[in-house]
Amino acid sequence: MDLQISVFLLFLLFTAGHSLGCYECNSQTGSCADQTVRTCPAGSSWCWSSAGVRQVGGITYKTMSKGCVPACQSWSLNLGYARSITSCCRTDLCNRQDLDPVSNGKKCYTCDGKSCSKTLSCSGDEDRCFTGTDNSGGPLVVAKGCASKSICDATTSVENVQSISCCEGNLCNGAQNVSQSFLFLSCSLLSYFLLH
Repeated sequence: MDLQISVFLLFLLFTAGHSLGCYECNSQTGSCADQTVRTCPAGSSWCWSSAGVRQVGGITYKTMSKGCVPACQSWSLNLGYARSITSCCRTDLCNRQDLDPVSNGKKCYTCDGKSCSKTLSCSGDEDRCFTGTDNSGGPLVVAKGCASKSICDATTSVENVQSISCCEGNLCNGAQNVSQSFLFLSCSLLSYFLLH
C-alpha cells in the first residue's frame, strides 16, 4: 500500500510542475529561422503559429509569428492577393514547423477589383469557397476566395461586412463584376480574423 501511495505522489510531483513549451518568434520575412523556446505562462495552454502573405503593387510581404496563447482556433483565409493562416496545437514544441500548406486541388473564384472571374487554387485546410458582401457604404462590394470550415462556422459578425456565405464545390462561389471598393471589404475580413 505504501508503495502505491509513493508512486502516486511521485507521479503528481512530476506532472504538476510541467508547463507547456512553445516556439516563439516574430518575423517579417515569412520564416522563423531564429525561433526560441518559451515556457508558457500559467493559463496559456496552446501553441500557435500564424502566417500572412499579401501582394501590393508587385511586392510580396510575408509575416510569421509563433508563441503561447490561452485559447486558439486553427483557420485559413485566402483572397488571392492576401492570405492568412493560423495553426494551433497543445503539445510541447508542436509549433516548430513554419506554415507552408500545399495545394489541395480545390478551386474558388477571387476578385481583383474589376471582376470576380479569376480562379484561385486553395491549399491546406481551405475546403470551402466564400463570398463576402457589403453595401452599407454605397455600391455593392464583394470579396471571394478560399476559406477553412472554421471561418465559415464563425458565429460572430465581421465589422462592415453585411454577409458571408460559404459553399463546398469547386468554383461554387460564382463569378461576377464588382465595384472597385472591394479592398475595403477584404481588409475588414482579414483584420477581423487576424485579431480574433
